[in-house]
Amino acid sequence: MPPRHLLASALLAALAAPVAHAADAATDLDRVTVSASTSRMPNSEAALPNTITVIDQEQLRQQLAVTQDISQVLANLIPSFSPSRQKLTNGGETLRGRKPLYLVDGVPQSTPLREGGRDGHTVDPAMIERIEVIHGANALQGLGASGGIINIITKRAPRQDGETFQDVSIGASTALPNRSDSTGYRASYLFGTRSGAFDFVGGLSYASEGLYYDGNGDAIAVNDIQGDLMDARSHNLFAKLGWELDDERRLQLTASRYELQGNNDYITVNGNLATGQLATSARGSREGEGARNRSTSVALDYSDKSLAGGYFQAQVYWVDFNGLYGASDWGDFWRDGRDLNWWDQSQNVSEKLGGKFSWSRDNLFDQRLRVTLGLDWGRDTTYQELVVARMNWVPETQYESWSPFVQAEWWLTDKIMLTGGLRYERGKLKVDDFTTIPANAGGSRFVAGGTPKTSETLPNFGVVFEATDSLKFYASYAEGYTVADIGRVLRGITAPNQRVDKLVDLSPVVSDNREIGVDFDNGRWLAHLAAYWSDSDLGSRLAFDTATQSYNVVRERTEIRGIEGNVAFQFSEAGRVGLGYAGAKGRYDSNGDDRVDSDLPGINISPDRVTAFWDQRWTPTMSTRLQGSRSLDRDFDLRGTQVASADGTTTVDLQARFALPLGSLSLGIENLFDDQYITYYSQSTPRADTYVAGRGRVFSASWSHRF
Repeated sequence: MPPRHLLASALLAALAAPVAHAADAATDLDRVTVSASTSRMPNSEAALPNTITVIDQEQLRQQLAVTQDISQVLANLIPSFSPSRQKLTNGGETLRGRKPLYLVDGVPQSTPLREGGRDGHTVDPAMIERIEVIHGANALQGLGASGGIINIITKRAPRQDGETFQDVSIGASTALPNRSDSTGYRASYLFGTRSGAFDFVGGLSYASEGLYYDGNGDAIAVNDIQGDLMDARSHNLFAKLGWELDDERRLQLTASRYELQGNNDYITVNGNLATGQLATSARGSREGEGARNRSTSVALDYSDKSLAGGYFQAQVYWVDFNGLYGASDWGDFWRDGRDLNWWDQSQNVSEKLGGKFSWSRDNLFDQRLRVTLGLDWGRDTTYQELVVARMNWVPETQYESWSPFVQAEWWLTDKIMLTGGLRYERGKLKVDDFTTIPANAGGSRFVAGGTPKTSETLPNFGVVFEATDSLKFYASYAEGYTVADIGRVLRGITAPNQRVDKLVDLSPVVSDNREIGVDFDNGRWLAHLAAYWSDSDLGSRLAFDTATQSYNVVRERTEIRGIEGNVAFQFSEAGRVGLGYAGAKGRYDSNGDDRVDSDLPGINISPDRVTAFWDQRWTPTMSTRLQGSRSLDRDFDLRGTQVASADGTTTVDLQARFALPLGSLSLGIENLFDDQYITYYSQSTPRADTYVAGRGRVFSASWSHRF
C-alpha cells in the first residue's frame, strides 16, 4: 500500500470508536437553538426531536479555506450527505437518501416541479453566516423536504448601536503541481452598520475558477451540459436592511442577485467504460453559451414579539431562477429532415411567490406549553424551454398551495418534553394543453391539460427525555411532502391520448421519517447516535434509460434504513478530535408487487461514510485542522443480481490559519495526498461523458480583514 494511503488510513483508524456519524465540530445535537426560519418556532431548542446540524461561522471559515463548493462543505461535515459531485449540478446529492430542500433565510431555492439539480448554488459563500440542517423528511417548510432541510443563513448586521464593520477578503487556488489553467481567484467585500433604529449589511463578491485536475495530473472532464463549477465565473450582490420600529417590532428587507456562468472554453472528451478510461477536457467550445445559474430574490420579513400576547412572524418572498444548460446535438430534431444536426440548449425558468405567517405563544394554560399557529402560501411557476427552437420542452406548470399548520412543545416535567404538530397541505397543479417536442420518440404528441388537486394531512410528534444534564434520549416521527419531477414526466410523454389529470406519475411523494437517538455532552466528550427508518408507499426514483441516455421518473415503493453518529473529545483547551459515521441501505419495489426487492442506485442514495478530524490551536496566532473522509465500497443489486458497484475512496484535507498584524491568512490543501479516485457518482452511475475522477491536490490561500 502506498505511504499516503497508509497515512490516510491511520488518520481514520486512530480515531476509531464504537459511536458514529456526521461530521466534526459541527454542532450536531438536536436541541441546539436554530433560527425561526428553520424551525418555524421562535428561539426553538428542538423544532423536532431529531438530528439537527448547525455549521457555525468558525466551522464554515475552516471549510472555505479548503473548498468554495457548498456541497463539498456539507459532505465534509455531514456523512449522511452524499459526496459532492464537484459540479454545478447537484443531481444525485442526497441527504439520508432523499432530496433535501434548500432555503436561504427561509426562502425556498429548490425547484421540485422540474428538478434541475441547481438549487445548491444560489448564493456566494462569502455571504453566508451559518448553515442549519434538519435531517430527515419533514413538512415544516412545506413542499420539497423529503430528505431534510438545508437553511443557509446570510450575513447579519452588527448587534451594537453605532458599530460598523467592513470585511475584505481575497483568495486564490491552484492545482498542485501547478497548471497554468488551474488557477482560480476570488474577492469579496461586505459592509455592515447599525445606527439607531436602522441596520444594514451588504456586499459583493466575484470569483473565477480554473480547470480541475485529478491525482494523475489529467484534466477532469467539464460537465458541459449539466454545468460545472470549474472554467466558470460568478458574482453576487447582496443587501439586507433592517428597521426596528420599536422594542417589539422589526421590519427587514433582503435582496440578492447571484450568477454563475460557464466560460465554455473546454469540451468533454468522453471516456471508455469498458477499458476504464476516464473522461477528460480539451480546449474548445460547444455551440451556444456555457451553462449558467442566475437567481434573483427579494424577501420582506416582519416580526412582532408581543402581538396579542404572542410572537408574530411574517415573510413574503419572490424568487426568479434561471438555469441554462449546455447545448447538445438533437439530430433530426424536427423529424422532417430540415436539419440532421440540430443543436439546442434548454433552460429552466422558475418563479416563486410566497408568504409564511406564524404566531407563537408560551405558557398556555399556565403550563410550560408553547403553541405555534401558522399559514403558508406558495405559488411556483416553472417551465423548461429550448432557447434555439423557441419552444417549451416542459410546458408551464404551476403549483399553488395553502397550508395551515400547528406546532407545539410541552414540557411535562423538567426532564420530559413532548412535541407534535399537524400540517394540512392543499395543493393544485395547473398545466394547460400542450404538445410535446417533435424530437420525442413517435414525434409530437398532444397532451390534454388539467388541474389535479391534492391534499395531505402531515403529522409529526416526538418525545425528549433528559436523563441528566449531559445525557438525553429522543424519538420522533415526521412526514415530508414533495412532488415527483413533474417536468421530467411531462416532457417524456410519447404515448398518444394522454391527459394530465390521469397521470399517476404526478401523484405527490409522501415520505415518513422515524428516528430514535441519544446525545451525550459533558463538556469534554460529545456523542450522538441515531437510527432512522424512511419509507414511501409511492416514492420517486430516477432510473437511467440507456436508449435515450437520460433519466426517467419511476414511481415505486421505497424503504431506507440508516444510522448516523459522531463522537468528539476535547483532550485539551487547545485540541479536539472526532469521528463520524453514516450508513444507509435503500431498497425499492422493482416489479410492482409492493415488496422492496432491489437496491436504490447511486443517484438516489449515498455510500456509507466515515469522517474524522483533529483541530489544534498551536499558539494564540496559529491553528490547524486535519480532516479525513472515507467512502466505503457499495454494491447494487437488482432482485439479487449485481448490476453496479462503487469502490471506496479516501481523501484528507489540511487547513491552517495565521493571525497577522493586519488581518489573517488561511491556507488549505484539499486532497493532501493527491489521491487518485473516481467519484462515487461516476462509479455508481457510469456514463462515458460523466465518468470522471475527483479533484487531486489543490492549494488555496486567502487573506481577510475586518476593520
